[in-house]
Amino acid sequence: MSFETTQSVAILGGGPGGYEAAIAAAQLGAEVTLVERAGVGGSAVITDVVPSKSLIATADAAVAIKGASDLGVQLFAKTADGKPLKPEIAINLTAVNKRLLSLARQQSDDMRASLVEAGVKIISGHGRLEGDNAVVVSTEPGGIDFDRVEADTLVVSVGASPRELDSAKPDGVRILTWTQLYDMKALPEHLIVVGSGVTGAEFAGAYMNLGAKVTLVSSRDQVLPGEDADAAAVLERVFKRGGMTLLSKSRAEKVENTGSGVLVTLSDGRTVEGSHCLMAVGSIPNTAGIGLEEAGIQMTESGHIQVNRVARTSVPNIYAAGDCTTFVPLASVASMQGRTAVFHALGDVVIPLERRRITSNIFTAPEIATIGWQEKDIEDGLINAVVHKLPLAANPRAKMMGIKDGFVKLIARQGSGSVVGGVIVGPRASELIYPIAIAVERRLTVDQVSRVFAVYPSLSSSITDAARAMHVVDHTIYGA
Repeated sequence: MSFETTQSVAILGGGPGGYEAAIAAAQLGAEVTLVERAGVGGSAVITDVVPSKSLIATADAAVAIKGASDLGVQLFAKTADGKPLKPEIAINLTAVNKRLLSLARQQSDDMRASLVEAGVKIISGHGRLEGDNAVVVSTEPGGIDFDRVEADTLVVSVGASPRELDSAKPDGVRILTWTQLYDMKALPEHLIVVGSGVTGAEFAGAYMNLGAKVTLVSSRDQVLPGEDADAAAVLERVFKRGGMTLLSKSRAEKVENTGSGVLVTLSDGRTVEGSHCLMAVGSIPNTAGIGLEEAGIQMTESGHIQVNRVARTSVPNIYAAGDCTTFVPLASVASMQGRTAVFHALGDVVIPLERRRITSNIFTAPEIATIGWQEKDIEDGLINAVVHKLPLAANPRAKMMGIKDGFVKLIARQGSGSVVGGVIVGPRASELIYPIAIAVERRLTVDQVSRVFAVYPSLSSSITDAARAMHVVDHTIYGA
């Protein structure tokens, strides 16, 4: 592309949003400066997404080994006299944590190298806005200022941090946030997870599969409130089968470090004892004290930055991306916001972001991937659509692989048959959701999807099977 600009861009925060904004701006010929306090990649790479998903990959490997006997694979060791012994799976958590933190740092270093190669100036320090056209960098919050960067366009991508409760203050030893889990030297004897949202469910499932005793405390009726009800039901069933204790409609009132463990007191007076407690009760944006209000940027009461569909704030030349904004808190969304912000600011072609076209995935086992309109939206009367669900257990490849849990769910408009949403629950759902996401993005009908050849046997053939079952005749969807 021959697009060139003489504009300058200053970016506060080097997470997925800031990184993509910097790369995009450099590609368009802008003078780019990135200010980052923790390291390129931000918490998403260093303490959140990369290490947590690496931990989950280890847990998945443990589950695969445990389930290998169902496929006829048997592991035995022999005693000195030749008698067979069935070995137990052991998790070296120190080695696991060392590996995943190394992977996170390596990813951060790779991203930094890409920025340097693109010509981006990187400043390590704590940044804050000074008006609407400058970023001041200091050694620490309230510390000594050592640099000041003026720019035509500012992009704020400062991310978010784990929410902490006064009644359950994380100490990094027994009461932990998800950023502190990787300091543990051994698998927790009994991990109590407070919070059954995405983060709580992912870590509860991972540590259960690694071999720890896990209790999940949920204030709601089911795990993953707000997600597809059928998907949540599958996950609950898998959790219970794996030995997890689920305490639904149970709010944690207080968490105490007893010295040898933790004591969790519920709002109804019951108590739960364990060795460690993970607090997964949401996050708060890192927006306090960095000059946003003084610059005139509109904020919510929760501290999130108000942005529109091109990631623009209430100040015309200031944009924001990622978990610090009012948009969807996903790393992929932050990246897209960062690119969109720069494209819009520098006059390149831009497509405003649409929430209904965002794919998301929960990295539990099985994974849960979603796109577009959901079944609850139909029930609430927000869209006139029909649903078809196929269990994965009926899929030939799933049978070969020993997969018993999960399903493919397609959602299409009544009449036209246009695919408007979908849910996949199963292994690698994050990969399988992509063709449905393309169908939603390109407004393909179920008939068009059904005409695409799927490999036989394959898990993806369940998508075409579901589409065929929703065949449109005379503008009426059948089989729903």
